[in-house]
Amino acid sequence: MNAPIGSSGDTDGPRIALYTPEYAADPHRVYREMRSRYGPFVPVELSPGVPATLVIGYREAVRILHDPEHFPADPRVWQESIPDSCPVKPMMRWYPGVARNAGALHARYRVANVAAIDGVDLYGRHAAVEKTATQLINTFCEAGAADLLSQYAFPLVFAGLNEMLGCSPELGQRVAVGMAHLFNAIDDNADLGMKMLSEALMELVIQKRAEPGDDMVTRFVQHPTNLSEEEILVNVISMYGAALEPQQNLIVNTLLLILTDDRFAADVLGGSQSTRDALDEVLFTDPPVANYATSYPRQPILVGDTWLPAHQPVVISLSACNNDPALSGGEFLGNRSHLAWSLGPHACPAKPLGSLIAQEAIDQLLDALPEMRLAVPVEELIWRPGPFHRALAALPVVFPKSPPLNFL
Repeated sequence: MNAPIGSSGDTDGPRIALYTPEYAADPHRVYREMRSRYGPFVPVELSPGVPATLVIGYREAVRILHDPEHFPADPRVWQESIPDSCPVKPMMRWYPGVARNAGALHARYRVANVAAIDGVDLYGRHAAVEKTATQLINTFCEAGAADLLSQYAFPLVFAGLNEMLGCSPELGQRVAVGMAHLFNAIDDNADLGMKMLSEALMELVIQKRAEPGDDMVTRFVQHPTNLSEEEILVNVISMYGAALEPQQNLIVNTLLLILTDDRFAADVLGGSQSTRDALDEVLFTDPPVANYATSYPRQPILVGDTWLPAHQPVVISLSACNNDPALSGGEFLGNRSHLAWSLGPHACPAKPLGSLIAQEAIDQLLDALPEMRLAVPVEELIWRPGPFHRALAALPVVFPKSPPLNFL
């Protein structure tokens, strides 16, 4: 079997491509059509010739995420049949890290990751985000216009991540280019991206063995699990993958909601609704990682009335599951039952840290430039193609020219 098989024994037509500009432009329309035609399990392609099952039912996703025994995250059998030229292979292949293992090995990597993250001073991070935000706002506030993705969200998240990991700006720039190739997952440069990442971050690991500091990489190096250099490398790569693109996109997607939705456009600034409310709604409706939490059943498995094939990716659509009519009924404020941080043994351990950074970044920007508005009609904004992310290509805004901010 190489496709999800329904109770009728057939697959109802061709697979739905998740890598096209059409899907990126309006994924929610696609999810509605998927739900009407297929139910909770949908035959999709992650890249040309790479079949998978997309889970769009909330209850089905929760069951799978809490059952790593039947739905392990180890892709090694799957990847044997995938050519190295496949754009999504570098993003999905096995490595000795927390995201691609199960059982005792996953637990070993998980405890080291949690220790690395828990060592971050949240109060200090609050101040660091405020400082970086002020510096970035001062680079464009006098111009009266900016792209909030390239001029604000990306450099803010990137600078903070490098600081928390103890990575120099020079090494960090190489990391950024590599991560961009990996997350796009639609070009031929994904392998190059992984090579760039690995070379830069291995230099960082070696450096921290010689010169430890108060940073996440040092905490990996010094953790009592005694991770090898290769294990530290891939877990640090996973840190970048889990933070850089998703965090910047969470900030930008939330800013877009605030700037375009009447419920938020005035109310956040007026105090009747909070930035946290806007973040919660985005985590439901347009989470920065739309489709991920991939698993690979060891044998065919029946879920409901659908057979899922062995060793074929089962991808959780965090976005579609959040918007399952059986779950939300369209009510988001104060509702945090979404899957944007995933669930189960692979749930994101950086939820408090990620939430703090996003909220502080948005608040600082709105406080500094309260009259900001979109520079183009919302329908002219371009969403970047790719099977995993929900990401704008740019978020151009205009605002009254303002003098630089003071930072004490």
